Amino acid sequence: MKLSAAFALLADLRFAIQAAFMPTLSAIFRSPSLLVHPREVSRIFMSHVWKVFGNGVDESGRAVKQSLIPGNACGVVLDLGAGHGHTLLYLDSSKVTKYVALEPNQLMHGEIRTLAASKGFTEGTGTLLILPYGAEDISLITSALGGSHTVDTIISILTICSIPEPERTIATLVEQVLKPGGTLLFYEHVLSHRPDVAWWQRFWTPIWKRAFDGCCLDRPTHLWIANMDVWAESEVWGKDGEEEEHLFWHRVGRFVKKA
Repeated sequence: MKLSAAFALLADLRFAIQAAFMPTLSAIFRSPSLLVHPREVSRIFMSHVWKVFGNGVDESGRAVKQSLIPGNACGVVLDLGAGHGHTLLYLDSSKVTKYVALEPNQLMHGEIRTLAASKGFTEGTGTLLILPYGAEDISLITSALGGSHTVDTIISILTICSIPEPERTIATLVEQVLKPGGTLLFYEHVLSHRPDVAWWQRFWTPIWKRAFDGCCLDRPTHLWIANMDVWAESEVWGKDGEEEEHLFWHRVGRFVKKA
């Protein structure tokens, strides 16, 4: 792997620190008790990072999401790690009855609510539900949704990289939350199949995840999902034009659960 590719993420790391360090420091000065709550500090930092990065990250994956989401998402849609709700830009409102945004960082809920309203999804009409939970909070999710097997479509866009116990969490979500015959859609950066790229992904992950709220570069998410013995249909493909010598190597997937 070329060193220029191996160190390319340093520019993004520097940009993130420039965008979020001072606002986060100001928040700590205003509320010093945050120092004993590092998880909250991380979320404050990430909320400022995403204000700068969010639209650009969405734009870079626009073609992939246009091909993945509108034709496959329907019914009750659960968006894992919704961020600012960019997935709403790709939903066909004639096919989606309810948008459920799962976003543990409550500092991002305002952006979700605003974008959802512009797309016709509101809490007042029962077509929008924002849940302040992580994907691992399965019992809280099922309770808020009114029981098990209530979701027609689960969507994960660059989210499984940061959830705790990802393999177990995704398996449990599919087992307990997704309806029989329901669909899982994902677009994730994953562990590269190239040993040289994978080495650098593992090297950078301990540093990267501290700046980006737990984001790991070295998770074989696509393999975990493909190996689950619950699928009636499965399809995985790559991002058009993406070089293999890339620390953020993406896989795209569509999986249909057995009825």
